[in-house]
Amino acid sequence: MEVVAEEQRDGYKAKKLRFNLTGYSRVNAYMLVPDGEGPFPAVVLLHDHGGHYTIGKEKMIRPFGVSPEVLADADAWAKQCYGGQYVGDYLAAHGYVVISVDAIFWGERGRKEGVDGDKHMAVAGNFMMLGRSWSAFMNYEDMYTTDFLATLPEVDSKRIGCMGFSMGAYRAWMLSALTDKIKAGAAVCWMVTTDCQFSWEYGNERGGFANMLPGIRRYLDYPHIASIACPKPMFFLNGEHDKLFHPVGVNAAFAEMRKVWESRSAGDKLVTELWDMPHDCGKKVQEAVLGFLDKWLQED
Repeated sequence: MEVVAEEQRDGYKAKKLRFNLTGYSRVNAYMLVPDGEGPFPAVVLLHDHGGHYTIGKEKMIRPFGVSPEVLADADAWAKQCYGGQYVGDYLAAHGYVVISVDAIFWGERGRKEGVDGDKHMAVAGNFMMLGRSWSAFMNYEDMYTTDFLATLPEVDSKRIGCMGFSMGAYRAWMLSALTDKIKAGAAVCWMVTTDCQFSWEYGNERGGFANMLPGIRRYLDYPHIASIACPKPMFFLNGEHDKLFHPVGVNAAFAEMRKVWESRSAGDKLVTELWDMPHDCGKKVQEAVLGFLDKWLQED
């Protein structure tokens, strides 16, 4: 690992890191570290899709040392999806180490030929032809990011959570299910059943290659996979007016997960809420996520 750049902010320090995420990729990441004595609780921040590939980690943490165009891009995305507030900076100001890395195809890991979503999907198809899955690559890289974060002296490895919005929410509950290093997870606006997702009446969000694990839907639906995270604390929040995830499918998925957590006497650790809002992760949502993480990751 190398620290490429640092910037002091109000109550925390921003760092740009470079490290080997996998045997294939050496990546840049943004990390925020609160002022004071650690180790601190930490959160892996998982950025959204949005069909917006020019930035990735910059959607979650305010960038620095970048071109005016990149900063304007990030600020505009924060305004559009996050109430004008960077989730990472908000959490760091409240005592959390946070880290965010570009997923393949986003930001600094985009194609050198430029942004073209159709060509991205063609490459994702090539993954499948080679017996791999682009979606699973993202999941494994999120696991490796968590593994890396847990080694840092600033981080209390027993108090690591994760959070994401939209595709980031999908990545968050997948990550929570896949690694015991994650102790609590928050997923904003990505949960549904496949029946609803593919129905003529309610279906809209297909997800495509970004959430395609070949063959798994023969055995497990989305809420079943998320339930592998049981009995750890999980927060699922969706919007009643979300055009991508209809409440019929959301509520059915919530009910399926509720059965699992209750069966393990852990019903108090599962929070499922449907708010009067669209597909959004504004300031009130972030405040609710902070409250949930504080309950389970902050020391008494």
